[in-house]
Formats: sequence, C-alpha cells, structure tokens
Amino acid sequence: MLKHYPSKNLGYANHGWLKTKHHFSFAQYYNPSRMGFGALRVVNDDLVEPDSGFPPHPHRNMEIISYVRSGSIIHQDSEGNKGVTKAGEVQVMSAGKGIVHSEYNRSKEPLTFYQIWIETNSQNAKPRWQAKPFPRKEVTRELTLLVSGFQEDKGSALPIHQEARIYGGRIKKGVEIKHTITNQAYVLASEGCFDVIIEKPMQKVVMQKGDGLEVTKTKVIYLKANIDSELLIIDVPT
Repeated sequence: MLKHYPSKNLGYANHGWLKTKHHFSFAQYYNPSRMGFGALRVVNDDLVEPDSGFPPHPHRNMEIISYVRSGSIIHQDSEGNKGVTKAGEVQVMSAGKGIVHSEYNRSKEPLTFYQIWIETNSQNAKPRWQAKPFPRKEVTRELTLLVSGFQEDKGSALPIHQEARIYGGRIKKGVEIKHTITNQAYVLASEGCFDVIIEKPMQKVVMQKGDGLEVTKTKVIYLKANIDSELLIIDVPT
C-alpha cells in the first residue's frame, strides 16, 4: 500500500536562519495523525543559511542521521567528536545515555539536509558519532545502503542501534530499479521526479522533489525515474 504526502502538505516553519519542512510532528508543528512511522520518529527537510546553525543541545536514546544534499555541516559534541560532513555524505549520531552536540553551517552557501530520527532498540548505550561519503554517481541496479543496524551489514554501512536500513542514490532518467523492503518503508524525493509502483494491488505514485511516501503491506517496489532523480528509502520496523 502506498500513501503519498506531497511537499505542499507537510508541516513548515521559517525561523529566518532555518527553513524546514516536517514530515512528522516536531517542535511547534503538531499533527496527531503524523506522530511517526513505526520506529521512524522525525524527518525534517532543513535549509540552514550561511554562518548559522544549531547551538549546543542535548539528546538521549535516539539514532540521529543527517543526509547532506548541498553545502556542509560542522558537528561537535561532548564526547570529543568533531567533523565536517559535506554534500553526498551521511553522518550518524547515536545519542545513547546522553550527548550534547552542535551543528553549524560555516560555509558561504545554504546547507540543505535531511534530519532523520529513528528510535533506538538499545537504551543508554555509549554515545557515538561517525560520518561517511557514499558514491554520488547514478545507480542502475540497486540503491546504495547508507545506514544499517543489521549485523550482516556491518562494515558496509554506518551502524545504528535499530533493525532499520537507509538506502539512497541517484537514478538517471528512464532507469527502473526493483527494491526489496524488509519491514515498511518511507520514501523521500530529494531531487527530480520518479514513479513508485507496487503490483499487488496495482498502484503508482508520482514523487516530486520534497515529497514523502509510506510503503506498507508489500515487500517489493519499483522505482522509475521520469527525469534525473535522487531519493532515500528508510526501511524501519513497525
């Protein structure tokens, strides 16, 4: 089953230095029917202006993933971690028993990134942070596995404390990809326009930049790019 959430229908906030769209209830945006999707609690589509960002603030027992689409983000935390994550890279912070961190855009261009929160399955773990670049070239067979909490994916993807996976990639116009889902999935249209199709029952949704899509009660979807596109798939337990 496919349930489409067009970008124009998402929650929105303009803080001047930060413009953000909320796929689920967050901060001042509250929608009782959009409190999360299984273990997926937050998806914010953020635009941070140059020389601004999030000052030090705490987190606890949450897996926080940042997928940088343009610009760069500087991370620093109370565990002594510090690094710069650039466009085409992903960072993961496991907040665990408690961590304080800041994230700033110190470049001269806007920073755009997805901020994704996934509920942990391991309470009060030791906090950790890690970032990793992934191939930016178009994929033709399968999306790249970016983040995973499964033991069999250790070493090939950034680790989290949850049996979830995040895939991403760019698909050139006309390319069609078959994708298998473990649990249920939330699809994000980062760029372009593409179709998401299921066969039983037959259903098709056209995804435009900024849209979200819930995929439930099916194990296989087909992705077909109508123009050059970029997307993420967040596969999470119910």
